[in-house]
Amino acid sequence: MKYSPRDTEESARGITRRGLVLGGMQLAFMGGLAARMRYMQVEQADQFRLLAEENRINIRLLPPARGMIFDRNGHLVAGNEQNYRIVMVREDAGDVEEVLARVARIIRLTPEEIDRALKEIMRRSPFVPVTVADRLSWEDVAQIAVNAPALPGVAPEVGLSRIYPLAEDFAHVVGYVGPVSDYDLSRIEDPDPVLQIPRFQIGKTGVEAKEELRLRGKAGTKRIEVNAVGRVIRELDREPGQPGADLQLTVDHGLQNFIEARLSGESAAAVVIDLAEGDLLSLASAPSFDPNKFVRGISVADYKALTENPYRPLANKTVQGTYPPGSTFKMVTALAALEDGQITPEETVYCPGYLEVGGRRFHCWKHGGHGHVSLEESLQQSCDVYYYEISRRVGIEKIAEMARRLGLGDRFELPLSAVAGGLTPTKEWKRENRGAEWVVGDTLNAAIGQGFVLASPLQLAVMTARLATGRSVTPRLIKSVDGVEQPSGLGAELGLSPALLAKVQRGMFSVSNSRRGTAYGSRIADDALLMAGKTGTSQVRNITAAERARGVSRNEDLPWERRDHALFVAFAPFDAPRVAVSVVVEHGGGGSSAAAPIARDIVLRALHGEVPPLSSYPQNQRREIEERLRALPLRAPLPPAPGRSRA
Repeated sequence: MKYSPRDTEESARGITRRGLVLGGMQLAFMGGLAARMRYMQVEQADQFRLLAEENRINIRLLPPARGMIFDRNGHLVAGNEQNYRIVMVREDAGDVEEVLARVARIIRLTPEEIDRALKEIMRRSPFVPVTVADRLSWEDVAQIAVNAPALPGVAPEVGLSRIYPLAEDFAHVVGYVGPVSDYDLSRIEDPDPVLQIPRFQIGKTGVEAKEELRLRGKAGTKRIEVNAVGRVIRELDREPGQPGADLQLTVDHGLQNFIEARLSGESAAAVVIDLAEGDLLSLASAPSFDPNKFVRGISVADYKALTENPYRPLANKTVQGTYPPGSTFKMVTALAALEDGQITPEETVYCPGYLEVGGRRFHCWKHGGHGHVSLEESLQQSCDVYYYEISRRVGIEKIAEMARRLGLGDRFELPLSAVAGGLTPTKEWKRENRGAEWVVGDTLNAAIGQGFVLASPLQLAVMTARLATGRSVTPRLIKSVDGVEQPSGLGAELGLSPALLAKVQRGMFSVSNSRRGTAYGSRIADDALLMAGKTGTSQVRNITAAERARGVSRNEDLPWERRDHALFVAFAPFDAPRVAVSVVVEHGGGGSSAAAPIARDIVLRALHGEVPPLSSYPQNQRREIEERLRALPLRAPLPPAPGRSRA
């Protein structure tokens, strides 16, 4: 078909228009693309450069050196040691199980350790180093290095791990560290990123746990160059972290070790307070344990031995244990009655061996009674009837108020685990917690430290310190942080009448220094160091009327767990008090026979600053005491460790 000239002309014009539209669209697209490229390359250049750098550079955390802990004289009680370990990167290892099997043929790895390492490796990102084994010898590390070509993804490293050179002596005070667990992370609202480092150690108990933030320090960083899949190419630079703060405790290692040795074989606790500053010179709980085992990974057998021991070695009895204070509470009742004017120091109460109230007899420990006794004699001989009578006059509310003034029922703010508040009962407390009204028998029982009353060895030591000084002595455990002295615990005046307080102190002096005193057998022979104290025996079972009729069973005839607790509190020297002491021996029997001799040894060790000389003991006891002191498993203190420079 032949087109006419007109048709050809119109067709040419149509093609031209379409060409112009298409060309314009192409030109617009190219212009937009050029503008976008200019925008990205010029105006957003810095942003894309940053994104590229972040893809090329990784930042990894460097764990900080944990702060060290010293005793009051500079002896290291918690430090860091070099720890050789091997780590594995899953991405580089390939067949992880096969590589672990090769490692196990070179160094000793138990099936449990292999299984634990495998689980940890699979939990982490493929390029994150995971610790396979630590605390290795140099020979083991060398073997791994020699066999490196056959161990893809495995590398030796040197880090720091916690060590407790004094082991059992400070286990309950300092505590121990361990790897961060999922439970630990769940309790922290905003966890520090350093806690995500595999096997990073944090405090689990004691000062290590309570002072974790101070001791941990701040992590450092290192910048490393990685390839597209995250494999490390080289390290570019690093910024060291800030080490944790060094802590100095108030505890004296020599005294602490002596007391731990003296309590050996008992389930017991002892506390020593320096009266000048309120410093806790010793917090000893027996039996103890080796915290290094927890850091290194305690075995099932060792842990089972600790948890199944009836003496409860894992418990810090000095602050966690609460006991009926028994007759050591009688000074509280006496001061409450004296301050309220219900009795005078010279007034006597007749003790026939019991007090009958509401048709019920409340017995004195001495079956035949003490006869007429004054305040001093009541403390000296520990007459129960005297305190039954004066407690009826003053009432439980005034007794409870005095107890709180002397530190009982107070949960002291110390960096220790599970510090107990004890119990100073009142009428309101019984209504709220027992759903019953207070009766006079409750008051009589409380007056001699039985019934609902509970106190820890720490609280009993604080009570004794306040009785000795008339001041609100508050216990202090941290002496300094990085060399900065912490506030004193001496406290202000309690507002007690000095004359009445002196009468109570005199009664305590008679306990240890009068021939009729319950602790006369544990007196101190050195006139410059005479001790004032008070024995206590708290029952853990009810004595029935039938048992009283046939004769109360002796403690030594009962199973251990049914025997009475033995207690003793003391301060010395009497004329110028320097230390206050409390001792609790669980199921030890009588306070005068079980706790008082221990307390005397502790007082003398604290005052002399060394193993007590035999001249401080009565002549007729020296041979026996010499044998006992010589047999103590004492540890020679380590030389003072240099502090870490903060420059």
